[in-house]
Amino acid sequence: MSDSPPAPAGRPKPFAANWGARAGWCLLAVYLVYACSQLGFNAERFSAGLEQGQRFLARMFPPNFARWRLIAGGIAESLQIAVIATSAGIVLSLPVGLMAARNLMPAWVSWPARGLIALCRSFHPIIVAILFVKAIGFGALAGVMALIVASIGFISKLFAEAVEEISAKQVESIRATGAGFLSVLIMGVQPQVLPRFIGFATYQLDSNLRNSTMVGIVGGGGIGASLFTAYQRFDFDVVLAILIVIVSLIMIAEILSGWARKVFQ
Repeated sequence: MSDSPPAPAGRPKPFAANWGARAGWCLLAVYLVYACSQLGFNAERFSAGLEQGQRFLARMFPPNFARWRLIAGGIAESLQIAVIATSAGIVLSLPVGLMAARNLMPAWVSWPARGLIALCRSFHPIIVAILFVKAIGFGALAGVMALIVASIGFISKLFAEAVEEISAKQVESIRATGAGFLSVLIMGVQPQVLPRFIGFATYQLDSNLRNSTMVGIVGGGGIGASLFTAYQRFDFDVVLAILIVIVSLIMIAEILSGWARKVFQ
């Protein structure tokens, strides 16, 4: 049999080595080693941390639910913070997300709205909670305000992107009937983005449930305050009890959010 014909000139070789990618991975590996050395990562510190972590976990068991009234009150407050913040965040995110959609709004409207979204997303909820605690004092109100800012940054961004990805044909057909802008939103935009928006809202509720614990640590109310107090008192068995309740609450919220997506979509 004759040999196979040579590959045409100019055609790239199959599985050719990408030296640029390899150089990039090598530089990343070198930087990781350098960063670890600068941050004090070493085997001795890691092994010592394992021993301390073992003693810490031993002091957490068994969990202590003797302060169940305090835990129940903190969980109820965290749930209230999350629900209020999510509801207010959804209401405020709808107009902000619509104004940020570049296929519906002119540039002089969409770019300031996107700037507001970027500002809300620039800071972690804990940082925002610290600012509100300093401004309006300790308590659940500071936590609610911080989570509202976080909700606006998340829901508005994803809602604007969902609006920009809708089919323009349905919108144009509604406009061709002479419908106004509000009718176009209700008949042309809302049916296409509603299922995704429900997913965004349920996910944000889950996120706010988790973040309500963190903002409570800095004075934003909720179960986070009880958790931080238990850490300070070295009541690690109470800490484990609180963590078990938080994990159970998040799992229940995940089940309910999945049910909500099936019902409303």
